Amino acid sequence: MKVVIADKSHIKYAEVICETIAESAAVRGTGIAKRTPEYISTKMENGNAVIALDGDKFAGFCYIEKWGHGKYVANSGLIVHPDYRGVGLAKKIKHKVFQHSRKKFPDAKVFSITTGFAVMKMNTDLGYRPVPFSELTDDPTFWDGCQTCKNYDVLTRTNRKMCLCTGMLYDAKAKNNSGAKKIKDKAFKRLKHIKETMFLKKDKK
Repeated sequence: MKVVIADKSHIKYAEVICETIAESAAVRGTGIAKRTPEYISTKMENGNAVIALDGDKFAGFCYIEKWGHGKYVANSGLIVHPDYRGVGLAKKIKHKVFQHSRKKFPDAKVFSITTGFAVMKMNTDLGYRPVPFSELTDDPTFWDGCQTCKNYDVLTRTNRKMCLCTGMLYDAKAKNNSGAKKIKDKAFKRLKHIKETMFLKKDKK
């Protein structure tokens, strides 16, 4: 198994990457911003993606997006093929794409929005901290990318202040990026429950 920075030679995997992301979201019943094979291919061509391969077989993927004229970058689309889940591959991909982001965009703040507990834990280990959406990029193009998520109405009716996703931020200039203070699963689950209670029940009325 190898985890490498993607390039043009990996474009042939773009379609299966998009299919794997969509299938995973459907199984878990979570919201997700859909991406096209063309979009994924562009990330590979620009060296803004990481791919995991088992020989010639696709195993996992994650890509980098730049926002706010380079003031922010996001590590998005983290996915592991079902055949390779449960062996720690997601963590390896996350670490690889994070280090690549820090090297390629050293002055940028790295952020993430996610509903997944596993991703939240990995982010915390890397030094991210939970933040309100107001501390993330205000680039409208980023938020427009959420339109394909099933929870987009939540984001719009709160004027982009919050959603079911949790915003997390790594600021290289901050003093609290050690990751020593772990945020426990119980805290994340409580946060998600509060958000679901606030927003999803309104849709049932």
